[in-house]
Amino acid sequence: MTEINDTRAKRNVAVLVLAQAILGAQMPMIFVIGGLAGGQLASNVCLATLPISFIVFGSMTTAPWLSPLMQHRGRRFGFFVGAIAGAAGAAVAAYGLYVSSFAILLAGSYLTGIYMSAQGFYRFAATDSASEAFRPKAVSYVMAGGLLSAIIGPELNKHVSDAFVIPFLGTYLTIAVLNVVGMLLFFFLDLPKGSKTAPDQPLAAPRSRKELLREPRIIVAMICGMVSYALMNLVMTSTPLAVVGCGFTTDNANDIVRAHVLAMFVPSFFTGHLIARFGVERIVSAGLVILAIAGVVALSGVELTQFYGALILLGLGWNFGFIGATTMLAGAHRPEERGVVQGMNDMVVFGMVTVASLASGGLMNCSGGTAIEGWNAVNLAMVPFLVLAGGSLIWLVRQPKMAT
Repeated sequence: MTEINDTRAKRNVAVLVLAQAILGAQMPMIFVIGGLAGGQLASNVCLATLPISFIVFGSMTTAPWLSPLMQHRGRRFGFFVGAIAGAAGAAVAAYGLYVSSFAILLAGSYLTGIYMSAQGFYRFAATDSASEAFRPKAVSYVMAGGLLSAIIGPELNKHVSDAFVIPFLGTYLTIAVLNVVGMLLFFFLDLPKGSKTAPDQPLAAPRSRKELLREPRIIVAMICGMVSYALMNLVMTSTPLAVVGCGFTTDNANDIVRAHVLAMFVPSFFTGHLIARFGVERIVSAGLVILAIAGVVALSGVELTQFYGALILLGLGWNFGFIGATTMLAGAHRPEERGVVQGMNDMVVFGMVTVASLASGGLMNCSGGTAIEGWNAVNLAMVPFLVLAGGSLIWLVRQPKMAT
């Protein structure tokens, strides 16, 4: 039975890897130009990163209804909803640039957040038909699809961002096309329908939200996933502003973000194997330590080598922390609870990412007189959240000892 399920899961993983590569290319494109486009239209420079904040806010508010929708209508239906919203969001944002309307740009960004939320469920879809042994590898392989998006997105951005007189208009129009083409992949998915899972996993009455939130592994997985993603977003959102603010070019920012996104996804080829060998708690803790080191490198200076070093470490730390937290969460609930648990998780994760992206622009542009002071403020803001995640992980590891 396991062999049959894993054969099916491997086919789904292959499709989801391609979806991550093609549709996922839009995210590095947007994260490079979102703050720059916002700064072009916003009346206050402190609001420059608001378009990115609206994307993650859209993702946060989408997760609570999109996850149950997938539970009842199937993952594929939800993925189509996400891709259609991504195409619409890019088209609306392009129109906002065309008419120089910051409000319309923000509206398009919110719709893009619906796509971002749907993309976040690719990793969970990979586990729906997978055996317990293959589950961490399935998550890891799907996340590895971001390796191709890291190459496609920034490189494509270089050719299309200035294709029109209006800066960045070409980026948003290209993203609309990516969504339309990429959604065709979902016809090839073979996922369980609704709440059904593998035949050897019988359904039972799902626990309430309150009962689920009393489960230590669920709580810690949510905290570690939230912190890993939020800190990555906090620093990455400010990076193009910091790079350009320190006298470098937009192409430099593209290259740095590409290196960062590569670092986010290249390790995914072996992260699942590391989790299987060393345990999920050790991999998550390693991710948190690497995120802390990224902050130290960023604070050491603002040369290109330091930007590259900090952002590469930031991507690697996110990979270990977020994939580890995802794997921990996937194994902490029953199949019939996935809609509620995954919806709660992504609402919490992207809620914190929304706060991080909002704070990023304010810290970068309004916490000091120079780009260097703003960049330092962004990286120092990581400290309390790393302490929170590290403390929660230590508490979880000590649970068996405390119970005896």
